[in-house]
Amino acid sequence: MGFEEALIAPRSPWQSPYVERLVGTIRRDCLDHVIVLNESHRKRFLKDYFRYYHRWQTHLSLDMNCPEPRQVHTADRGRAVEHQDLGGLHHHYERIAT
Repeated sequence: MGFEEALIAPRSPWQSPYVERLVGTIRRDCLDHVIVLNESHRKRFLKDYFRYYHRWQTHLSLDMNCPEPRQVHTADRGRAVEHQDLGGLHHHYERIAT
């Protein structure tokens, strides 16, 4: 595929901005708010976070959509219902028919 390894200096966020942004997002939105008990707990929690991130977290670069596009529900569809993600750390809302 033509990939080459590029070594960067330690503690040099300007040399790897995309990775630094991802790691910072994971820390700020997820790991700074939970006490990780062990390796399997961390893996399970991060897996749930990535599922939430791809399904519900909006991104400016995607015109406020998610990596997995979702259907936009209009107000006439019904009332908005809150759903908790990651044990209540994050929430998303969906409209249900009444």
